[in-house]
Amino acid sequence: MPDTQNKATIVIGHKNPDTDSVCSAICYARLKGATAKDGGSYLPARAGHLNEETQFVLKYFGVEAPALVDSVKTQVGDIEIRKSPGVSKWISLKKAWNFMQENNTTTLAAVTEDGMLEGLITVGDITKSYMNVLDSSILSQANTRYSNIVDTLEGAMMVGDETRYFDQGKVLIAAANPDMMEYYISPHDLVILGNRYESQLCAIEMEADCIIVCEGAAPSLTIKKLATERGCTVMTTPYDAYTAARLINQSMPINHFMKTQNLITFECDDRIEDIKDIMASRRFRDFPIIDKDGKYMGMISRRNLLGATGKQVILVDHNERDQAVDGIEGADVREIIDHHRLGTIQTIAPVFFRCQPLGCTATIVYQMYKETKTPIEKDTAGLLCSAIISDTLLFRSPTCTPADEKAARDLAKTAGIGIEGYAGEMFAAGSNLKGKSDEEIFYQDFKEFYAGKVHFGVGQISSLNAGELRSLKARMTPYVEDARERHGMDMMFFMLTDILTESTDLLCAGAGARQAALEAFGKGWEGGQSPEGGAIRLEGVVSRKKQLIPALTMSIVG
Repeated sequence: MPDTQNKATIVIGHKNPDTDSVCSAICYARLKGATAKDGGSYLPARAGHLNEETQFVLKYFGVEAPALVDSVKTQVGDIEIRKSPGVSKWISLKKAWNFMQENNTTTLAAVTEDGMLEGLITVGDITKSYMNVLDSSILSQANTRYSNIVDTLEGAMMVGDETRYFDQGKVLIAAANPDMMEYYISPHDLVILGNRYESQLCAIEMEADCIIVCEGAAPSLTIKKLATERGCTVMTTPYDAYTAARLINQSMPINHFMKTQNLITFECDDRIEDIKDIMASRRFRDFPIIDKDGKYMGMISRRNLLGATGKQVILVDHNERDQAVDGIEGADVREIIDHHRLGTIQTIAPVFFRCQPLGCTATIVYQMYKETKTPIEKDTAGLLCSAIISDTLLFRSPTCTPADEKAARDLAKTAGIGIEGYAGEMFAAGSNLKGKSDEEIFYQDFKEFYAGKVHFGVGQISSLNAGELRSLKARMTPYVEDARERHGMDMMFFMLTDILTESTDLLCAGAGARQAALEAFGKGWEGGQSPEGGAIRLEGVVSRKKQLIPALTMSIVG
């Protein structure tokens, strides 16, 4: 997941994407990437599964399908993750404390050599270890490495191996004379003492595992020789005995005190709305972030959530909330490029909004390439041309303008395609409905709308095959009502559009739906003598956007 300062901006079309929304997203992301002065990255995306026509187009021009993004709700990866490094569980409490002070943090993550999270230690854990330790054997119970002791006491190793561990015995200060020391020094003890030769000799003879000589005094050659023979570790420290005794517990490794069970962790893909309650119910200040493999990435805190900003998004080919990808209400919408009516998208801040009365969003994207003098590659030209052909039904749709046709023919030359022959192949691929379920056909191109308080949906299938459309009419008539009930909408419509005859059979479901359509178009009907059943034949109607929706909206609201 990219850093929040340089995270990718998602360029995405509407739900149930058509060829225009997908191709425009890809090509506009390319344009932004080529012209952006801030060095930002732009990720083309789709908000649903690709239909057969779009799959044909992408395969024809050898372009990879854009990423499927079903939600742009804010995730952990979208907010600032504090990149505090993990530490070894064997570092001393002193090192952990110093690290926290230097990095202004209250929690450290212990990780393995390959970055897997092992445990957490907080400032509170270190404080408790210092205040609550009363057992003189705690240093050995914690399996403390000698290198930690040398480092904590700022000392030097005179005899022994720093990599070994003090794992038996207790810690004591040799304050008495040698005669008394014999009574309280046990084998494997660690003894803090001064520069008296007799005391050092006594501790070694009593089989102490380690002696620490204070105030920088160097042990004699005889002591070092005897210690070597007896396997006793010898180190020195510039501190006095009191200070050394006070500091030595800080040499214990953090793994003895850190929390290792039931750790509360989050992943970058976790949604902020899902973790807020968890964070609020815990008293921890920081929470570790791990990747899908369990590797530690950094920390977030409750404070991070306060300044969380949504994903950066550019919308193409739509500007209505109901058609947008889930979570758009919390996203940081940067731009909108569209050719539809104005909808209900609300933005956090002012945005670049370009909406033109053209037959296709791809025509607008083509114009922006020209305006910025950005070269159009062959596959980019192919995608943009395909989108225009699709949205204008090869210039047959009433939404088509001279600008659309001019752009498409110019792009066809760059792409190296014969526009009429290629359009026939593309439409044939899109109208190949063999083996598809009613649901797949219905949602191949489906959008939701509002007219006042009436919530309705309109699906559309366009085909060159009149016989195929006739057979679909019988199949889809009962399904339209099922779809309406499933969505809980007031009305549902389905357009069976014949590209060659430039006509549409309209299926209607829901109270008042059929009457609204009849009033909108004043047309006849099929399927019997009663206006209560059958499809409504709409001659010359092929565009959902420019012909059907405006007329239906006026009829429903009026």
